[in-house]
Amino acid sequence: LSEMQRVGAKQYLVARALYSEDSFAEEHEKVCRPHKTTLDHVKQYFKCDAKRAKNTALSLLPIVGWIKIYRIKEWLLNDIVSGVSTGLVAVLQGLAYCLLASLPPWYGLFSAFFPVVIYFFFGTSRHISVGPFPVLCLMIGSVVTRLVPDEGPPVNITGFEGLTRDEQRVLVASSVTFLTGIMQLAMGVLQVGFVVMYLSDTLVSGFTTAAAIHILVSQLKFVLGLQVPGISGPLAIIYTLEIIFAKITSTNVCDVVIALVIMVVVFIVKELNDRFKSKLPVPIPIEVIMTVIACGVSYAFDFRVKYGIDVVGYIPQGYESPIAPNLHIFKETAVEAFPMAIVGFAVAFSVAKVYSVKHDYTIDGNQELIAFGISNIFGASFKSFAASTALSRSAVQESTGGKTQIAGVLSALIVMIVTLAIGFLLDPLPKSVLGAVVIVNLKGMLMQVREIPYLWRRDKPDCVVWLGTCIASILLGLDLGLAVGLGVELISVILRTQFPRCSVLANIRGTDIYKDRKDYTNIIEPKGVIIFRIPAPIFFANIEFFRSKLTEAVNPLFFLLIHKFKGFLNTSFQPITESEDESNMEELDMSIDFKDLPVSIDWNADLPANISVPKLDLHSLILDFAAVSFLDISALKGLKTMLKELIRIEVDVYIVACDPYILEKLHDCCFFDDEIKPSIFFLTLHDAMVHVLEKHPECEDKNTQDDTVKPLIVFR
Repeated sequence: LSEMQRVGAKQYLVARALYSEDSFAEEHEKVCRPHKTTLDHVKQYFKCDAKRAKNTALSLLPIVGWIKIYRIKEWLLNDIVSGVSTGLVAVLQGLAYCLLASLPPWYGLFSAFFPVVIYFFFGTSRHISVGPFPVLCLMIGSVVTRLVPDEGPPVNITGFEGLTRDEQRVLVASSVTFLTGIMQLAMGVLQVGFVVMYLSDTLVSGFTTAAAIHILVSQLKFVLGLQVPGISGPLAIIYTLEIIFAKITSTNVCDVVIALVIMVVVFIVKELNDRFKSKLPVPIPIEVIMTVIACGVSYAFDFRVKYGIDVVGYIPQGYESPIAPNLHIFKETAVEAFPMAIVGFAVAFSVAKVYSVKHDYTIDGNQELIAFGISNIFGASFKSFAASTALSRSAVQESTGGKTQIAGVLSALIVMIVTLAIGFLLDPLPKSVLGAVVIVNLKGMLMQVREIPYLWRRDKPDCVVWLGTCIASILLGLDLGLAVGLGVELISVILRTQFPRCSVLANIRGTDIYKDRKDYTNIIEPKGVIIFRIPAPIFFANIEFFRSKLTEAVNPLFFLLIHKFKGFLNTSFQPITESEDESNMEELDMSIDFKDLPVSIDWNADLPANISVPKLDLHSLILDFAAVSFLDISALKGLKTMLKELIRIEVDVYIVACDPYILEKLHDCCFFDDEIKPSIFFLTLHDAMVHVLEKHPECEDKNTQDDTVKPLIVFR
């Protein structure tokens, strides 16, 4: 036994016949399984029975699944605290974000209520807070101001007659929201939620970090007490910061002091909540406490009059009558509605994915599309605008201990109470309090920048995806930034597939194990045998890379000489002289034509005069297809060309560990002929190795007679 076999180690011994694919098929009967056609899959998809109808109904109402396992004693108190905290933030954010949509502020309360209630029944995330999202608000605002500008007449749209400017803008916002919901619902029903599979954890992390920076900048105007117009589009964050710095001398000191006090207190208490969460029955609802205190102090000392602080202001009581969408507006806003549908879903799903990973549960992309589609359709009927999720508000809901969407419903209840009864109490609340609470709750998202050093050390392409997504989202906006991030991620995948890492493996002495020969010393590498492996699918984009690596593994001169000197080996020819004309030299540069190529070439025969090349030191080449998941037609043609070139210089070629579906495709595409036969396919690398060593015993290492497995060179 080999000295590599440790004393007392577990061992196994396998004794079986040597198998090629053909011999294995002859000895072992294969079950004949009919393959489903496309029509069969379509019929299966639309097949309906009682069980499937029940499962579909339950999947459309995820609340049925989680409400049955709701732990009242453990979760209810946390959800109540979280719901109240989130509700207060949702009220203030609804008022603030509504201004970005160029609408009267109280309509933001509608967007913080109706979509939340619908999502409670149809959504799959337990932690996101549904409602206004600043980027969507800016996108809606650009549509609203385009159709109903601040100055001048509105666009000629049927249905605007007899409406005030604000009513026209509300009609535009609700109609484009309705259309956005229809698009999201259609995508969910058509099961295109699979697009979320392309949102890797790295991309989501970079995207949400950039989104947190956008939210941070959007809150600076409240913290500093400045009047900054809403800006959207590429470089919007730069222009916003430019305006803020230009007006920095007009900062309201009282707003800054209030915001700093709120942020410091909230931050300290939240850190204490995290440190002593095992001892505290529930987290201290510091956001709620500070909001109540700030509101009371502002009212008592009349901050609005004495210090010129911007406060929430008057909120009308009650809800308005529902309205139908305007079809003419559909036509005018279809182009803008589609990116809103994508951005709203992408943002919500990205945040939901972060929390689902953190709390170990799954979310369904298709169901999320359906949930947001229905939420936006229903909400638009009651004059709310497009809903997604705000990162800061979701952070409040999660960080205050929220366990399920019951916290979301309770937050909607707080919004409803404010809308119907006590909205007037928020009149003196400084908006800087909202900004401070939002900023301090962005800590978790902003701290994701700590992933950069780790990613750079562990996986540089992933680090590039993170940085590309984050930087593009910051500079170009979240909609274009997400598209850029997906593009960078796609390029990363393509490069990894197109240029896979190849390595030379060798047999570990006395075993059937093969490792990188650069990493081990006790290896065996006999002459004349190479196993070439490319750890990736072979397709049109990497077939040339595959060919170049194969050429390097065999001998760079082999394929060159086949092309340059075809027709000279074992054929009658005249010696090449310096007096030959250019036409003959150009003919030598033409690509190979198999019809004129000799059936067999004796590489060791004398070559034409004035030509000196190394002798061929290769008799067997084994291609390891264990990592090849698919072959396309271009790769198939290229592979066939390479195999013929090798076979015609008397190199035995074998293919091992080929996927059955690839082998079936080779048969279907007439890959085999008189030169390339099915017998070259072997079941495993070891089978091919034994076959080669039996055929060429001279390549066996004489010092390994007692080894259980004979030596072989492996190129991977």
